Amino acid sequence: MKLRTIDYNSIKGKNVLLRVDFNVQITDGKILDTFRIEQSMPTINKLREAGARVAICAHLGRPKGAHVPELSLRPIADYMKIPFIDDCLRRDFLSDMHDGDVVLMENVRFYAGEEENDDAFAKKLADGFDLFVNDAFAVSHRAAASTLGVAKILPSFAGELLQAEVLNISRIMENPKRPLLAIVGGAKVSSKIGVLKTLCKMADTVIVGGAIGTTFNYACGASVGNSLYEPDMVDVAREIMKIAADNGCKFLMPIDKGVGTKFEPSAQRTNKSIDEIADADVIIDDGAMTTLRNLAEIEKAATVVWNGTVGMAEWGEIWGDSSFAIAYQIARRTREGRLVSIVGGGETVAALDATGVRDDITYVSTGGGAFLEFIEKGTLPALEMLVG
Repeated sequence: MKLRTIDYNSIKGKNVLLRVDFNVQITDGKILDTFRIEQSMPTINKLREAGARVAICAHLGRPKGAHVPELSLRPIADYMKIPFIDDCLRRDFLSDMHDGDVVLMENVRFYAGEEENDDAFAKKLADGFDLFVNDAFAVSHRAAASTLGVAKILPSFAGELLQAEVLNISRIMENPKRPLLAIVGGAKVSSKIGVLKTLCKMADTVIVGGAIGTTFNYACGASVGNSLYEPDMVDVAREIMKIAADNGCKFLMPIDKGVGTKFEPSAQRTNKSIDEIADADVIIDDGAMTTLRNLAEIEKAATVVWNGTVGMAEWGEIWGDSSFAIAYQIARRTREGRLVSIVGGGETVAALDATGVRDDITYVSTGGGAFLEFIEKGTLPALEMLVG
């Protein structure tokens, strides 16, 4: 996919609307993870150095069209040390901007028209700008006014981050070094049906873990105790396994689980094989034998794609054991130059951070849902507006 890119030599003095993804965790006004902000800085800096007058458009959380003070982007403007515009539809500031100035506008989702991709709202958002730059890969799978609507109105281009995401994911998915291993965890099969089907046709081996793995175990007749799984996904799970078999893809499910008596971080952990799980057991992590098998599969792989933790990694070492072991193994093999690795999804990236190995991964995507949909379809709705 070839996206339109900016001629930085021709934008001096131009008013640029820049869509980024600053959907970061903020607690008591403090930004807990600046990864997405940092990833957009190459585009921001290039626009600034080229003399553009840049207004950044972004969202935070899901205010559902209401003004929610706790979801204001002001802390991000303070962190970046740039002026903050308290309404994304204000335009009085444009006349005061100079070449190279950058401002951050308030949460675009404070207006219902954003997520509705309302044409009238998109027109208001585009008003006053000469061109639009999309650098928000993580929300480009959504048909929103600030990703799709304005791209129909203004001359539109892909930013540096968006280009990097498309290039890196496409390169690995279209011509991977083999064997290609895909590790898919998380909570719901229903949210990853399409990408699982695609990966089972593309990869040499697919590992499913976490609650998704539990659903596949259940589809094969295993007891899953008092645990999170999707009983209505049994037929879909069996269909996915058949796709894997038909395409010569080795499909691996958990063979044991870390269980407790309650779904709480303080629960005492016991490892049980799948056929030992009792009705009262609560599955919280993949088990020790499953982890050893997964590490062996990573050892054999030349390319690994990972999305979704395989347990409650956010609870720390006890219930994050399996996810952390995967992170360490992928990072070690990548550092040694024996593995190309690509990781996407918020909780998965958090596991990389918890283990201190994010910088060792070949490519870490800012996307979660967008990462999966791009792997599945090779395109995203907002990207279609930037092709050519």
